Amino acid sequence: MAHVSDMIADDIVQYLHSHEKKSMLRFITCGSVDDGKSTLIGRLLYESKMLFEDQLSQLEADSKKVGTQGGDLDFALLVDGLSAEREQGITIDVAYRFFSTDKRKFIVADTPGHEQYTRNMFTGASTADVAVILIDGRKGVLTQTRRHSYLVSLIGIRHVVLAINKLDMVDYSQEVFERIDAEYRAFAAQLGLDNIVSIPMSALRGDNITEHSANTPWYHGPTLMGHLESVEVAEGAEQSGPFRFPVQWVNRPNLDFRGYSGTIVGGGVKLGDRLRVLPSGRESNVARIVTQDGDLETAASGQAVTLTLTDEIDISRGDILATVEAPAGVADQFESTIVWMAEEAMIPGRPYLLKIGTKTVTVNSAPPKYKVNVNTLEHLAAKKLELNEIGVCNLNLDQAIAFDPYKENRDTGGFILIDRLTNSTVGAGLLHFALRRSQNIHWQAIDVNKQAHATLKAQKPCVLWFTGLSGAGKSTIANMVEKRLHALGKHTYLLDGDNVRHGLNKDLGFSEEDRVENIRRVGEVARLMVDAGLVTLVSFISPFRSERKMSRDLVAADEFFEVFVDTPIGVAEQRDPKGLYRKARRGELKNFTGIDSPYEAPENPEIRIDTTDKTPEQAAELIIARLVEAGVLER
Repeated sequence: MAHVSDMIADDIVQYLHSHEKKSMLRFITCGSVDDGKSTLIGRLLYESKMLFEDQLSQLEADSKKVGTQGGDLDFALLVDGLSAEREQGITIDVAYRFFSTDKRKFIVADTPGHEQYTRNMFTGASTADVAVILIDGRKGVLTQTRRHSYLVSLIGIRHVVLAINKLDMVDYSQEVFERIDAEYRAFAAQLGLDNIVSIPMSALRGDNITEHSANTPWYHGPTLMGHLESVEVAEGAEQSGPFRFPVQWVNRPNLDFRGYSGTIVGGGVKLGDRLRVLPSGRESNVARIVTQDGDLETAASGQAVTLTLTDEIDISRGDILATVEAPAGVADQFESTIVWMAEEAMIPGRPYLLKIGTKTVTVNSAPPKYKVNVNTLEHLAAKKLELNEIGVCNLNLDQAIAFDPYKENRDTGGFILIDRLTNSTVGAGLLHFALRRSQNIHWQAIDVNKQAHATLKAQKPCVLWFTGLSGAGKSTIANMVEKRLHALGKHTYLLDGDNVRHGLNKDLGFSEEDRVENIRRVGEVARLMVDAGLVTLVSFISPFRSERKMSRDLVAADEFFEVFVDTPIGVAEQRDPKGLYRKARRGELKNFTGIDSPYEAPENPEIRIDTTDKTPEQAAELIIARLVEAGVLER
């Protein structure tokens, strides 16, 4: 008995060892809704013997209960795990499945077909080597087929399987297959997709999935599984070019060890290599390559390691280590392609967080150069990007980062955009190249700085940012505060919304994107005035929290005071000193805050003024007292 147990154990070890040696292929299934993506993956799991008996029993029971396949197994039920998906018969989220054959291991992402879930498809495709694009033989090439194909080309997937599915429903017509194949290849050629293998199939019936089907005697190409097992994709260092190592963590367990931990995302490294730290440009040599299983002499793309260097230099999370012979680029302005993923549009000038590798910075976008019509690939004019739209934009970062163009390295050229208030991912993008001006424009050091200006004026500069609805009393209170400060001998300047629109911002309207730009410009002017040593009062409706936060972040933390002039809209409308509410109610004034454009009240203002129980004079006294308390004014 012990001898049998030993034999079984040996067999298990050999199996696990052979399994480890198999290559890995990551692929996605995509296409329009109801083209059979989930059914195909379920069929692959079934044919690769990756289902347990209880799963098969449950599948049989569920298939009878659902009854959508005329008594046949409904393989889509193996993948569509969300209850909402089963009820609607569609895929909503990205479902990842793992299976293997004797020749290869696979990770497959079943991505949504509905246009509203394009953002999920983009996520699933970001790490794939092969795209299996399904087309319903009855419907042919659809808009979503083109959209997904464009995204596939954008992400850099070069191996495409055109799975012309449901041929059993068109009598396995060779004519249908060839017509769809020709139409798709004509479109794909415009995208640069030329490595295409077209396969006629029925995922439900199993035609040409693992074995050639007798129903398509005219087809002599590979089966789907046969192609996936044999397609050659570059792995490891072969696909990754020069050495790239984004630092994820500075490992300092004790005073005798300082290492830099992360995953190699490009090329390889060996002991003694001369590396450059980017963006700082400092250099050192590799002293050790440390792993949990011991030190290595070399390491390659995909390996998680800790590097130690021969010199003590300043390295932080988000820095990139590269070889001195082939360093990454460094810049703070880029041209990029963005896929917008949020219900709320991407507004030029609005600040977002950009996460690239292990680095997170603040970014805003210039107006899009164009957006792409995925049907015709035509470049269309655009002022902003809406949900699922794809556009080319210039990006401005608040600091320089190390990068590679996306076509050279996905990890150091791809990024996501994050809403700074909700922390939700709102977009994803690819860096094309650094703008020339990012290399040619440098910050000029000036000897007479903010401290020198403030000392000369004998005051602490700051921004008093008055926000509230139209008619709340912002300008009245701000004017009174400035008069009190002037009487105290303080150097001030008041930026008022209406006054600024007569000059600096007279080219801007009242659309959401223009309002964002209005506040961006004013925030920059306020920063310059603080740098000049002034107490700067800003009186603007400034309805959006994100722009107020952007203006706050331009100055030091103790230099910004948000003054929320809190007045109920009913009270503000009763005052209506300029007659604007009446015009808005009559429909003569569009995008008016509080009527047909939102106002996002401050959540934690430094000063809140309730004008229903305070006069402007009392409000001004309260603000002066708060400035004394904060040390801006002396008692």
